[in-house]
Amino acid sequence: MTLPIGSLSNKRVLLGITGGIAAYKSADLLRRLQTAGAEVRVVMTQAATEFITPLTFQALSGHPVHLDLLDTAAEAAMGHIELARWADVILIAPATADFIARLVHGEAGDLLSTLCLARKGPLAIAPAMNQAMWSNAATQHNITALQERDITIFDPAAGYQACGDVGEGRMEEPEQLVALTSALFGSTLLAGQKVVITAGPTQEALDPVRYLSNHSSGKMGYALAEAAAEAGAETVLISGPVALAPPSRVRTIAVTSAQEMLDASLQEVSDATLFIAAAAVADYRPTTVANQKIKKSAGAVSLTLEKTTDIVATVAGLENRPFTVGFAAETENLVVHARDKLERKQLDLVIANDVSDTRIGFGSDNNRVVLVTSDGEQELPEMRKTQLARELILYICTRFALN
Repeated sequence: MTLPIGSLSNKRVLLGITGGIAAYKSADLLRRLQTAGAEVRVVMTQAATEFITPLTFQALSGHPVHLDLLDTAAEAAMGHIELARWADVILIAPATADFIARLVHGEAGDLLSTLCLARKGPLAIAPAMNQAMWSNAATQHNITALQERDITIFDPAAGYQACGDVGEGRMEEPEQLVALTSALFGSTLLAGQKVVITAGPTQEALDPVRYLSNHSSGKMGYALAEAAAEAGAETVLISGPVALAPPSRVRTIAVTSAQEMLDASLQEVSDATLFIAAAAVADYRPTTVANQKIKKSAGAVSLTLEKTTDIVATVAGLENRPFTVGFAAETENLVVHARDKLERKQLDLVIANDVSDTRIGFGSDNNRVVLVTSDGEQELPEMRKTQLARELILYICTRFALN
């Protein structure tokens, strides 16, 4: 089996290793997880260190191996609860009969079992043991109990075992385990692709303390960046000033003005598959910027404005352009204005929303949009922006075959 590079792009895998002879395969498994795009951290039980050294996994992963539940140095770097939150999936390979039994009973006497209890994401185990131990009624009862708790079992393979027996109980091969782990995630539609997204407002200076700007919280653009990263893309977020934390697993470039956003966009889109212009870019800027604060005592102030460069139209006009998506924030004639924007700027898709509706307007956590393309419109119902972002990424990838 050959896995595509990037099948686990942007995924965080916590690899748990317990004390069985199959632990020697875990070094190969770690490397294959990394080749598939995953970031991997390793937790070993004390028994596992009798079969293979932590130094091996530290050298391969580039991170310290976590061993002890009560480790002051490890807690300072990444506490055990934070480690559980960090992981998108916990994969235990090999999982011994003893560890499986303790997992069924919810024991938390070591670091790995504690992480399994504290996890938020999926947990998968790859059993490895003597064929008689695997077929024993107690082990099979434990396996059924874990499956009933939505813990995924990567069934062992059959073959020759270290003890000389032949039968089921061998840990599945690393290449197959990577494929099974990848399948736990619903979307790798953008694996190996680069996506560039703009978000937030731009600010066009009048003087050192004042500026022209547009309303924008940046929430929709940030949600799209997170959704693209979830789908496996190398994601670049070019953000104007917002009060949002940069998304994890996304490279964020902070800009202020429309010109800075344009420069960053042109720098990044040359090797991008998809460009989504979700930013509320100021349409005008002052032709001159005062060096000092303009005082009220000056009386009436006249401003001469000039148009800023249209970023999404500029990208759409490139010779080797990416698939280009624009947003249309309108207060009336939603579809008419969106279609005009689509055609005038030669975009592939316009996502239109009615900002006059205060429930889904500026700063809201919800949105309702109409998708406008050259061959029609499709309305999506109101939903949270995080869910809408996933729907939009799925729509773009499937309808326009970007994957």
